[in-house]
Amino acid sequence: MASSPSSQIPSCILIVGSGAFGLSTAWALCRNAQYKDTTITVVDRQPFPTPDGSSIDTSRIIRPDYAAAPYTRLATIAQKRWRTDFAPEHYHQTGLAVTAWGPEQKYVSESLANVNAIGTDETEVLKSPEDIRRVSGLEGKDEWGSGSTGYVNWSSGWANAEGAMTWLREKVEALGRVHFIQASVKKVLINHRTNTVSGVRLTDSRELKADLTILAAGAWTASLIDLRGICKATGQVLCYMPISTTEEAALSKRPTILNLSHGLFMIPPSQGLLKVARHGHGYVNPTTIPDPESDSPDATITISLPYTHVDDPFQHVPHEGQKQCRDFLASIHPSLATPSRPFTKSKICWYTDTRNGDFLISYHPTYKGLFVATGGSGHGFKFLPIIGDSILECIEGRMPEDFRGRWEWPRERVPEEEWAGDGSRGGPVGMVLKEEMAKSKGKL
Repeated sequence: MASSPSSQIPSCILIVGSGAFGLSTAWALCRNAQYKDTTITVVDRQPFPTPDGSSIDTSRIIRPDYAAAPYTRLATIAQKRWRTDFAPEHYHQTGLAVTAWGPEQKYVSESLANVNAIGTDETEVLKSPEDIRRVSGLEGKDEWGSGSTGYVNWSSGWANAEGAMTWLREKVEALGRVHFIQASVKKVLINHRTNTVSGVRLTDSRELKADLTILAAGAWTASLIDLRGICKATGQVLCYMPISTTEEAALSKRPTILNLSHGLFMIPPSQGLLKVARHGHGYVNPTTIPDPESDSPDATITISLPYTHVDDPFQHVPHEGQKQCRDFLASIHPSLATPSRPFTKSKICWYTDTRNGDFLISYHPTYKGLFVATGGSGHGFKFLPIIGDSILECIEGRMPEDFRGRWEWPRERVPEEEWAGDGSRGGPVGMVLKEEMAKSKGKL
């Protein structure tokens, strides 16, 4: 039988993960009077700010530009907070040009229709590559880079992700309600006779007990419960290049350009750094681990799990990813992509993808006392001001009506090769991280 909300307020809540979903949930709990007597604990394997967490970076796109109307609605609410009372010093409203030259144009047109239906954002249709170059200030004329059609939402922007997360962490700490623990979780404590979860066991054998355990560990969540056919970790490409004061001044007020046909995008530079990245199908990292839901020491499962610069301090983006970012930069700003100006830093950002890009915010269908908040699918950070409130609504059995059928635990598991996606991903498919790294030897 599926786990469901309890009429009793939990006396102790344990949140595994201090990223966007976990920290925002802790904040929501602290501000809700119903939980004034509830003990709240957040455990994370890394010190804050988590160096390889997907929510820690120089920049993240903040947009309501979605082909799915419920996300446009929710992101519009979040964006109002970014502009006013949620870390506004870390938010920059320079616009977002959403473009494409392939079948992803369908996503672009549906996104524009949803934004315009709400009617609060200033948009401009870009009917040609010339229009895209004009609004984005592009030097290059290659449609592969710019896209052939699209639109710009002048009301979208970007945020300093690490700055915003640090801002929120300080807000939560100031309330004095949350006990933060740095430790690695080894296993969820499951009583298989009663199908009840009572907390987690740490790698040092300590146990953290709770009435309600919330798994919000991002791409690492799949190491704690079996999410095969539901969620998978995919590694995305991020590359960085120093930029001059003059170049930054020329580009910093231009919109982010996001070409969905290959997923490559460039966010306006800040603090002397330019970022080029890819929102695509990503790399997978098949890893065999002990079955997290089994008590047998011999039971194993194979899943994609993150492998980051914390695991390997010398890790860099594979050659194909760096080449795609450089080719994209050369097509839109050739003066920045000369051989004498290499990327000086690269890293892999790990998404928690679902079959259709919807979040997974649900009680576990089997285990009482276990709630899962993950599946950010590369677009969760922008909801940081409000996603904790939405997660808390779901914990209390009050899921927003327009997300019913989207955020619940899926009725069946679907093989990853059959996942449809949400229509926003482009670029190479089926890449395995270790294989791409092996191809890169001698090329970087």
